[in-house]
Amino acid sequence: MAEAPGLRDRLGAMGFSLPAPRRFPSPNRRGCVQVGNVAFLSGHGPHHDGMDIVRAGKLGPDLTVEQGYRAAQAAALAMLATLDQFLGDLDRVERVVRLLGMVNCAPDFERMPQVIDGASDLFFELFGPERGCHARAAVGMASLPRNQPVEISGEFQIR
Repeated sequence: MAEAPGLRDRLGAMGFSLPAPRRFPSPNRRGCVQVGNVAFLSGHGPHHDGMDIVRAGKLGPDLTVEQGYRAAQAAALAMLATLDQFLGDLDRVERVVRLLGMVNCAPDFERMPQVIDGASDLFFELFGPERGCHARAAVGMASLPRNQPVEISGEFQIR
């Protein structure tokens, strides 16, 4: 009997790859901290050199919802790269627990949920409806570091 495909294989079948894990600029913080069986991920932006995405700008005046959605996908992949590096095996992720999606947007922009759906949809498809469905907040911000369009943090149950 053939072994079920791993998460990396499923990502490839979905047309995605993992970027290089993000290096954090200071020793006082890191991309992931584990407490018990939960991995807490720092905020990740759209750091993926292999994707055609817009890496800077505000939703509304500069970027469309579709561009923001793609940036949120890239942020989700950056989160997975951090998890893969931290855990040594992406298949140790049991489920997505919660995401906090922050959208760099104009004051009158109201479609933050549709932007962060880029990450939520990717996790839901990758992990399936039982393990990929998660709690979430999607909020607007006046600005984000490096003028990035999105930043996402989250919690993941691990084994």
